[in-house]
Amino acid sequence: MLSSCSTVKLRCVVLLCAFAPALFGKLSWRELPPLPDPLGVAGAFVAVENGALIVAGGAQFEVSPFQGGTKRWVAGAYAFEGGQWRAVEPLPTPLGYGASVQTPLGALWIGGSDARRHYPNVLRVRYEEGRLSFAQLPPLPAPCANLGAALLGETVYVVCGQASPDATQAEKRFWAASLAELSNPVTLPVWRELEPWPGPGRILPVTVAQNGALYVFSGAELVPGGRRFLADGYKYEPGRGWTTVAGPPAPVVAAPAIARGPAHILVFGGDDGSRFAQNDALGDSHPGFSRAVWAYHTITDSWTRLEDAPFGRVTTTAANYQGGVVVPSGEDRPGHRSPRVDLAEPSSLESGFRPLDYAALGLYLVALVAIGVYFSRREKTTGDFFLAGRRIPWWAAGLSIYGTQLSSISFIAMPAKVFATDWVYLLVQASIVLAAFPAAWLYLPFFRRLNVTTAYEYLEARFNVAVRLFASASFILFQIGRMAIVLFLPAIALTTVTGIDVYVSILLMGLLATLYTAMGGVEAVIWTDVLQVFVLLGGALLSLVLILTRLDGGITDLFRTAAAAGKLHVFDWKWDYTTTAVWVVLIGNFFNNLVPYTSDQAVVQRYLTTKDEASARKGIWVNAVMLVPSTLILFTLGTALWAFYGAHPQLLDPELPVDAVFPLFISQQLPVGLAGLVVAGVFAASMSTLDSSLNSVSAAIVTDFYGRFRPHVPDAPKLRLARWLTVLFGALATTVATALAASDVGSLWDAFQATMGLFGGALAGLFALGIFTRRAHGAGALVGAVASVLILAWTQQNTSAHFFLYGMIGVLSCVIVGYLASLALPGERKDLAGLTLSDRPR
Repeated sequence: MLSSCSTVKLRCVVLLCAFAPALFGKLSWRELPPLPDPLGVAGAFVAVENGALIVAGGAQFEVSPFQGGTKRWVAGAYAFEGGQWRAVEPLPTPLGYGASVQTPLGALWIGGSDARRHYPNVLRVRYEEGRLSFAQLPPLPAPCANLGAALLGETVYVVCGQASPDATQAEKRFWAASLAELSNPVTLPVWRELEPWPGPGRILPVTVAQNGALYVFSGAELVPGGRRFLADGYKYEPGRGWTTVAGPPAPVVAAPAIARGPAHILVFGGDDGSRFAQNDALGDSHPGFSRAVWAYHTITDSWTRLEDAPFGRVTTTAANYQGGVVVPSGEDRPGHRSPRVDLAEPSSLESGFRPLDYAALGLYLVALVAIGVYFSRREKTTGDFFLAGRRIPWWAAGLSIYGTQLSSISFIAMPAKVFATDWVYLLVQASIVLAAFPAAWLYLPFFRRLNVTTAYEYLEARFNVAVRLFASASFILFQIGRMAIVLFLPAIALTTVTGIDVYVSILLMGLLATLYTAMGGVEAVIWTDVLQVFVLLGGALLSLVLILTRLDGGITDLFRTAAAAGKLHVFDWKWDYTTTAVWVVLIGNFFNNLVPYTSDQAVVQRYLTTKDEASARKGIWVNAVMLVPSTLILFTLGTALWAFYGAHPQLLDPELPVDAVFPLFISQQLPVGLAGLVVAGVFAASMSTLDSSLNSVSAAIVTDFYGRFRPHVPDAPKLRLARWLTVLFGALATTVATALAASDVGSLWDAFQATMGLFGGALAGLFALGIFTRRAHGAGALVGAVASVLILAWTQQNTSAHFFLYGMIGVLSCVIVGYLASLALPGERKDLAGLTLSDRPR
């Protein structure tokens, strides 16, 4: 969403920045009670089951190998729960140096060795009611120890290390098996041999699944006379295969590692090989393995060194435990194990917000309320409250349409999506421009010439009152759910980077939006939208320019680097309906955008606030034209954020969601005061979407229900009802958003939202059926709408069609089934003059 941006070097802007240098989220370490076995173990299997930490098997030395001791494999197992360790059921046989993978089936302990041989075994481990149980699953295709394994999606992947104790060469084999096949094998073998990584075979690799891919780092290649320590990196994506990625700055052989947050991999210590040749000479005086902690960011393909851990250990497994990362036991120097157990607990970045930012935020919010107070004096009738007396300028109506559709979720999520992926979603924005043509020339005349207040009045004129009520009720229910979401999600994102309490954010946005909407009606809504658009896009443009001043080579090098990394990829020339192929994105989103632009009261209401049809049409084109520069700004900003944090990965926090990357940049890097203003704009974007929903829901209830069935009620009681409905639904949205933040009811609310989302295609289908056909009638239209909901629900549950196609499926199924049902069912004959495209006055 940017027109071409030159490499303007605003050093004066940089000098204004008084932001505190934010550091990568730190890890706070604390020791847990040590393993009961004072000798410790290396190569143990690890699991976290039902809240208990399990450590089993491995190997140890009773006497140092440098003093003639021999390695001994053990079978003992221990469970840590309730703050203490206790012995539990041991392994069937002594075993160690396998891989531990946590899955929904229970932990999988894969491969391993003892003093004599290596094994292909796969054990499923469960810990229930204080007992450890084991079940044999289909074995690996070959024995393997010193391996790596991880769960990616529903598939377990294994990077085989070493086939036997006396092997002189590491294996280069890559296997995969789905959890379904492992738990219920129909045919054997269930393990599939896949194309291995491009680099050499290796033992003890770091293997972690993160962000939709499997990563393999480091490891040691077996060479004549010893080992070659590797510092390479590879990424495997199902369906795409292997690519080379940035390897760690130093070898991290046998390091415990774990995926953390949405895009980071943390690697603890490891053997960097720097003293490998001196092991025998150093003996028991070896200073120990590396204590370095590395963070790899999968999106920017960059490494950051964090503060050192209080230990250096290898051949153990890191696991998520009690909100942190636990590293139990392991080898702390060659030939020596430690019983120590450490827990790393994340501490988030400090907020970059300063008092001046809070002041800017407060002043902005006060200004929004002042707008509501100002326009409250002009809201004398429901025509004023819902339609602004039809006195809104065309350009303001267009900006309001744009601002309503550009919610704070979109403003935050769009750069984040580009930051994390590429430019494929650019065509989504292009499809909005395409949808503006039918909205402006085919649909708009029906709304304007019928002199309606809600879009659904047309449906009664064209079909019957039942169709009108169905459509209006569907819209109202969907908006009730949406209002809570547009409060909750931005509040979460802002809280993580500004330090503003999530409940304070929700209450501020909810109560203030309700206040100025109840006072100023749609006129206050539209003018706050206009202000919000300038603040948001100005903040995005300022952020982009500021980033470009920090990047060597400016925008030219930005695009060159991004193109080389595949970050500017736009077109997928496939016929696959499950992907973001060009036709899926364009056609699917053309229909998706027909839904709001032709059947959403919050948008259609803007068409009705201008003085005439020509002005409303200009407003639609303003919205379409605005999409071009704004899309380029936000997409380029997403790419610039990728480049900026690739150059400064230490500024990222692994605990933050990807969607928080732009708010993070705002709080860290924007000049003091301006950061507060842009965050205020994000608040205002949430409030803009909320206020539009409040006013349009109020309009739908008063007009389609109360006014429809009580036509003789004077206008004054209707206006009072409209204001009270605004207050009621504002309070409801705020309460529900607070409940979402306070408890785990998100899944229920998601289910409600998903269910109501099924009705969008049906609504747009009803308008298309009414405008473009003459034979359709009320009964047939309702059959088509219900069929659309059922067909779309079936499609979502039983096919892998990309969600971009849902709008097309919903609209077309409503039109086709509704038309056929109208041919088959008897229906009322109506005068269609001015109600269909073919009957419209020319």
